Amino acid sequence: METLGQLAMRSAHAYPDKTAVIDDHRSFTYKEFSARAGALTAYFKKMGIGKGDRVGILMSNRLEHVELDVATALAGVVKVPLNYRLHPKEHRYMIEDASLSLIIGDAELIDAIGLDGELPVLYIGEDYEAEVASHLGGLHKADVGEDDLFAIMYTSGTTGNPKGVMLSHRNIIAGALSLAQVCEVTYEDIIGHVAPLTHGANFLSHVAWLYGLTQRVYSKFEPEEFLDHLVEDKVSVLFLVPTMVNLMIQHPNFDASKLATVKSINMAGSPIAASKLEEALDKAGNIFVETYGQVEAPMCITMMPRNEIRDHLTSCGRIGIFADVQIVNDDNEEVPNGEVGEIIAKGSLVMQGYWNNEKATAETLRDGWLHTGDLGWRDDQGYIHIVDRKKDVIISGGVNIYPREVEEVLNLHAGVKETCVVGMPDDKWGENVIAFVVPNGKEEVTAEQLIELCKENLASFKKPKEIHIVDELPKSSYGKILKREMKQQHAEVAK
Repeated sequence: METLGQLAMRSAHAYPDKTAVIDDHRSFTYKEFSARAGALTAYFKKMGIGKGDRVGILMSNRLEHVELDVATALAGVVKVPLNYRLHPKEHRYMIEDASLSLIIGDAELIDAIGLDGELPVLYIGEDYEAEVASHLGGLHKADVGEDDLFAIMYTSGTTGNPKGVMLSHRNIIAGALSLAQVCEVTYEDIIGHVAPLTHGANFLSHVAWLYGLTQRVYSKFEPEEFLDHLVEDKVSVLFLVPTMVNLMIQHPNFDASKLATVKSINMAGSPIAASKLEEALDKAGNIFVETYGQVEAPMCITMMPRNEIRDHLTSCGRIGIFADVQIVNDDNEEVPNGEVGEIIAKGSLVMQGYWNNEKATAETLRDGWLHTGDLGWRDDQGYIHIVDRKKDVIISGGVNIYPREVEEVLNLHAGVKETCVVGMPDDKWGENVIAFVVPNGKEEVTAEQLIELCKENLASFKKPKEIHIVDELPKSSYGKILKREMKQQHAEVAK
């Protein structure tokens, strides 16, 4: 297997005059793009930054993300993307944990951290462009192998401090090849990025270098305006989290004709209710593919192509091409088809471990197997069905209740936009099922209606004890619902 730098430069040599990347303000051909990336490698050398050193990248979505991927890959420098939606205190933790040698990004975001000269900074804009211009013609390539680190990507930190996931060139390329297959990528495609390039969208970015594709980077997601851009830019492949898909298809001015150029939307990052997925397919057409993975195994532990998704609405697909998967019980024994257990995976997708955290690595990687913390089951056709996070299972009266099962039923109501089900302590039963529901404004939604819906579709002990109609659910910067915050809010109200 090759390295990301090699793949990018081969595309540059093959398609020098083709547009490589576009954002809201500029565009560069592959020839220009590769020259800028080469200049950045020379800048790293000037700064004394070499193979294995860590460089932080903190900026909103813009094309510099893409060229810095190439520059760091060529120089053997380890990229540390910092999500611009996080708090400065969270950024500081990651900066210190990764022992950065340099941080590159937006002045407003970096200055908010209060580094006070603790490490070199390169601001995007005039300073960045001046360094690129002064080093054009330069190229400093390190001896980089497929098992060398490409990035340290921090988990969302929904419990405790975020962990730095160590991803090699092999990990990223395995993910890119998997995405290329499930998204049915060809040499004519144009890839769009509107989700943060510090996370899921970045994995799709690397697919472009396999084919020499154009990438269009969008700075923000506003459903109606975004659809207009897709038409103008002829985007055919993109990544969206389910929250974005819901916002798009439920927008009052949604126009499916504006998706005419779109071949595949990779929907990943969090589960989507079967009823919402079916609605998306009905409204937008057969353009969605699904992948299941983690930062620890980028994107494609399982893959669901668009021609299969309507027949398997509750599944995240079959096992991906660069993963082995088992479903095991608490004794680490593989369970039969149809039985729920923890999903574990191994293969080229799986991370090298957690940066500077041997304890967490040993707990998560056992005998080469990544223990995902996700519960699921496999049907007789080989499709994997995610049940829930292991830590989110509600135990009431000694019986396991999976929140996602309850959420699926609540989402059947035509007036429901999204839901969150959690377990709260109870002296008698151990835990009670508590539901939070966000209406979509199309139909009236009451707690009484939802309880009746649960009675019709669930065993009595699974019904929520309380249903709260709320305006919104707290989400991470990646669009995942923060169940921990919902529990804290409920505990405070219940006092």
